[in-house]
Amino acid sequence: MGLHDGHRKRLKAQFLAHGEDFHDHQLLELLLCYAIPQGDVNELAHALLERFGSLSGVMDALPDALRQVPGVGEHTAVLLKLVPKLAGRYFEDRSSLGTILDTSRAAMDFLRPYYRQGGRNEMVYLVCLDGKHKVLGCHKLGEGSVNAADITPRRVVEAVLSNNATAAILAHNHISGLALPSNADLATTRRLWEILQEVGVELVDHLIFADDDMVSLKDSGVFQGYVRRN
Repeated sequence: MGLHDGHRKRLKAQFLAHGEDFHDHQLLELLLCYAIPQGDVNELAHALLERFGSLSGVMDALPDALRQVPGVGEHTAVLLKLVPKLAGRYFEDRSSLGTILDTSRAAMDFLRPYYRQGGRNEMVYLVCLDGKHKVLGCHKLGEGSVNAADITPRRVVEAVLSNNATAAILAHNHISGLALPSNADLATTRRLWEILQEVGVELVDHLIFADDDMVSLKDSGVFQGYVRRN
């Protein structure tokens, strides 16, 4: 048994017993054990946290930036980038279909996992609902920004028609950290509201996420100025 094998074994046992109490450096150290099979990785865990400022900063760092830290090779960089992607897919899968989204809070809880990946781009989703606001499907419309991403009328209509939806919720995130709607957000909301109305689908809300914050355009009164067509 190597010098550090006993420590790794104890670390794994402690995680299985009390993983919820682990500090960030302990979680990162344990993860690094699976990329670097031998040696002490405690110092590397601390070095990564110091370099990138936080655990999320480490996971969000670009591969080239990670490899600039002494001790980080290809395997380590791949593993560090894999974890947030895998976590994002896990939370998306947990957001099960059939959930009722009849309040902005319920919609926020459903969509929050889609924005836990620490992405560097804005991501736009459309949640398709039935008449009782039960989730029928969640479609990624584009990545970039809400106005620059490929959100074409055809793409939106195809999404709602493919699920035979009667209502929908639009959502995107701001990487600036501020959830306040921009003029582009408001213009896009109005445009998609009109497009969906033409095919008999109600745009129920547009949620904007930023870090731990969320703004509902419906709750903000934005939709009150929209005029329905007969």
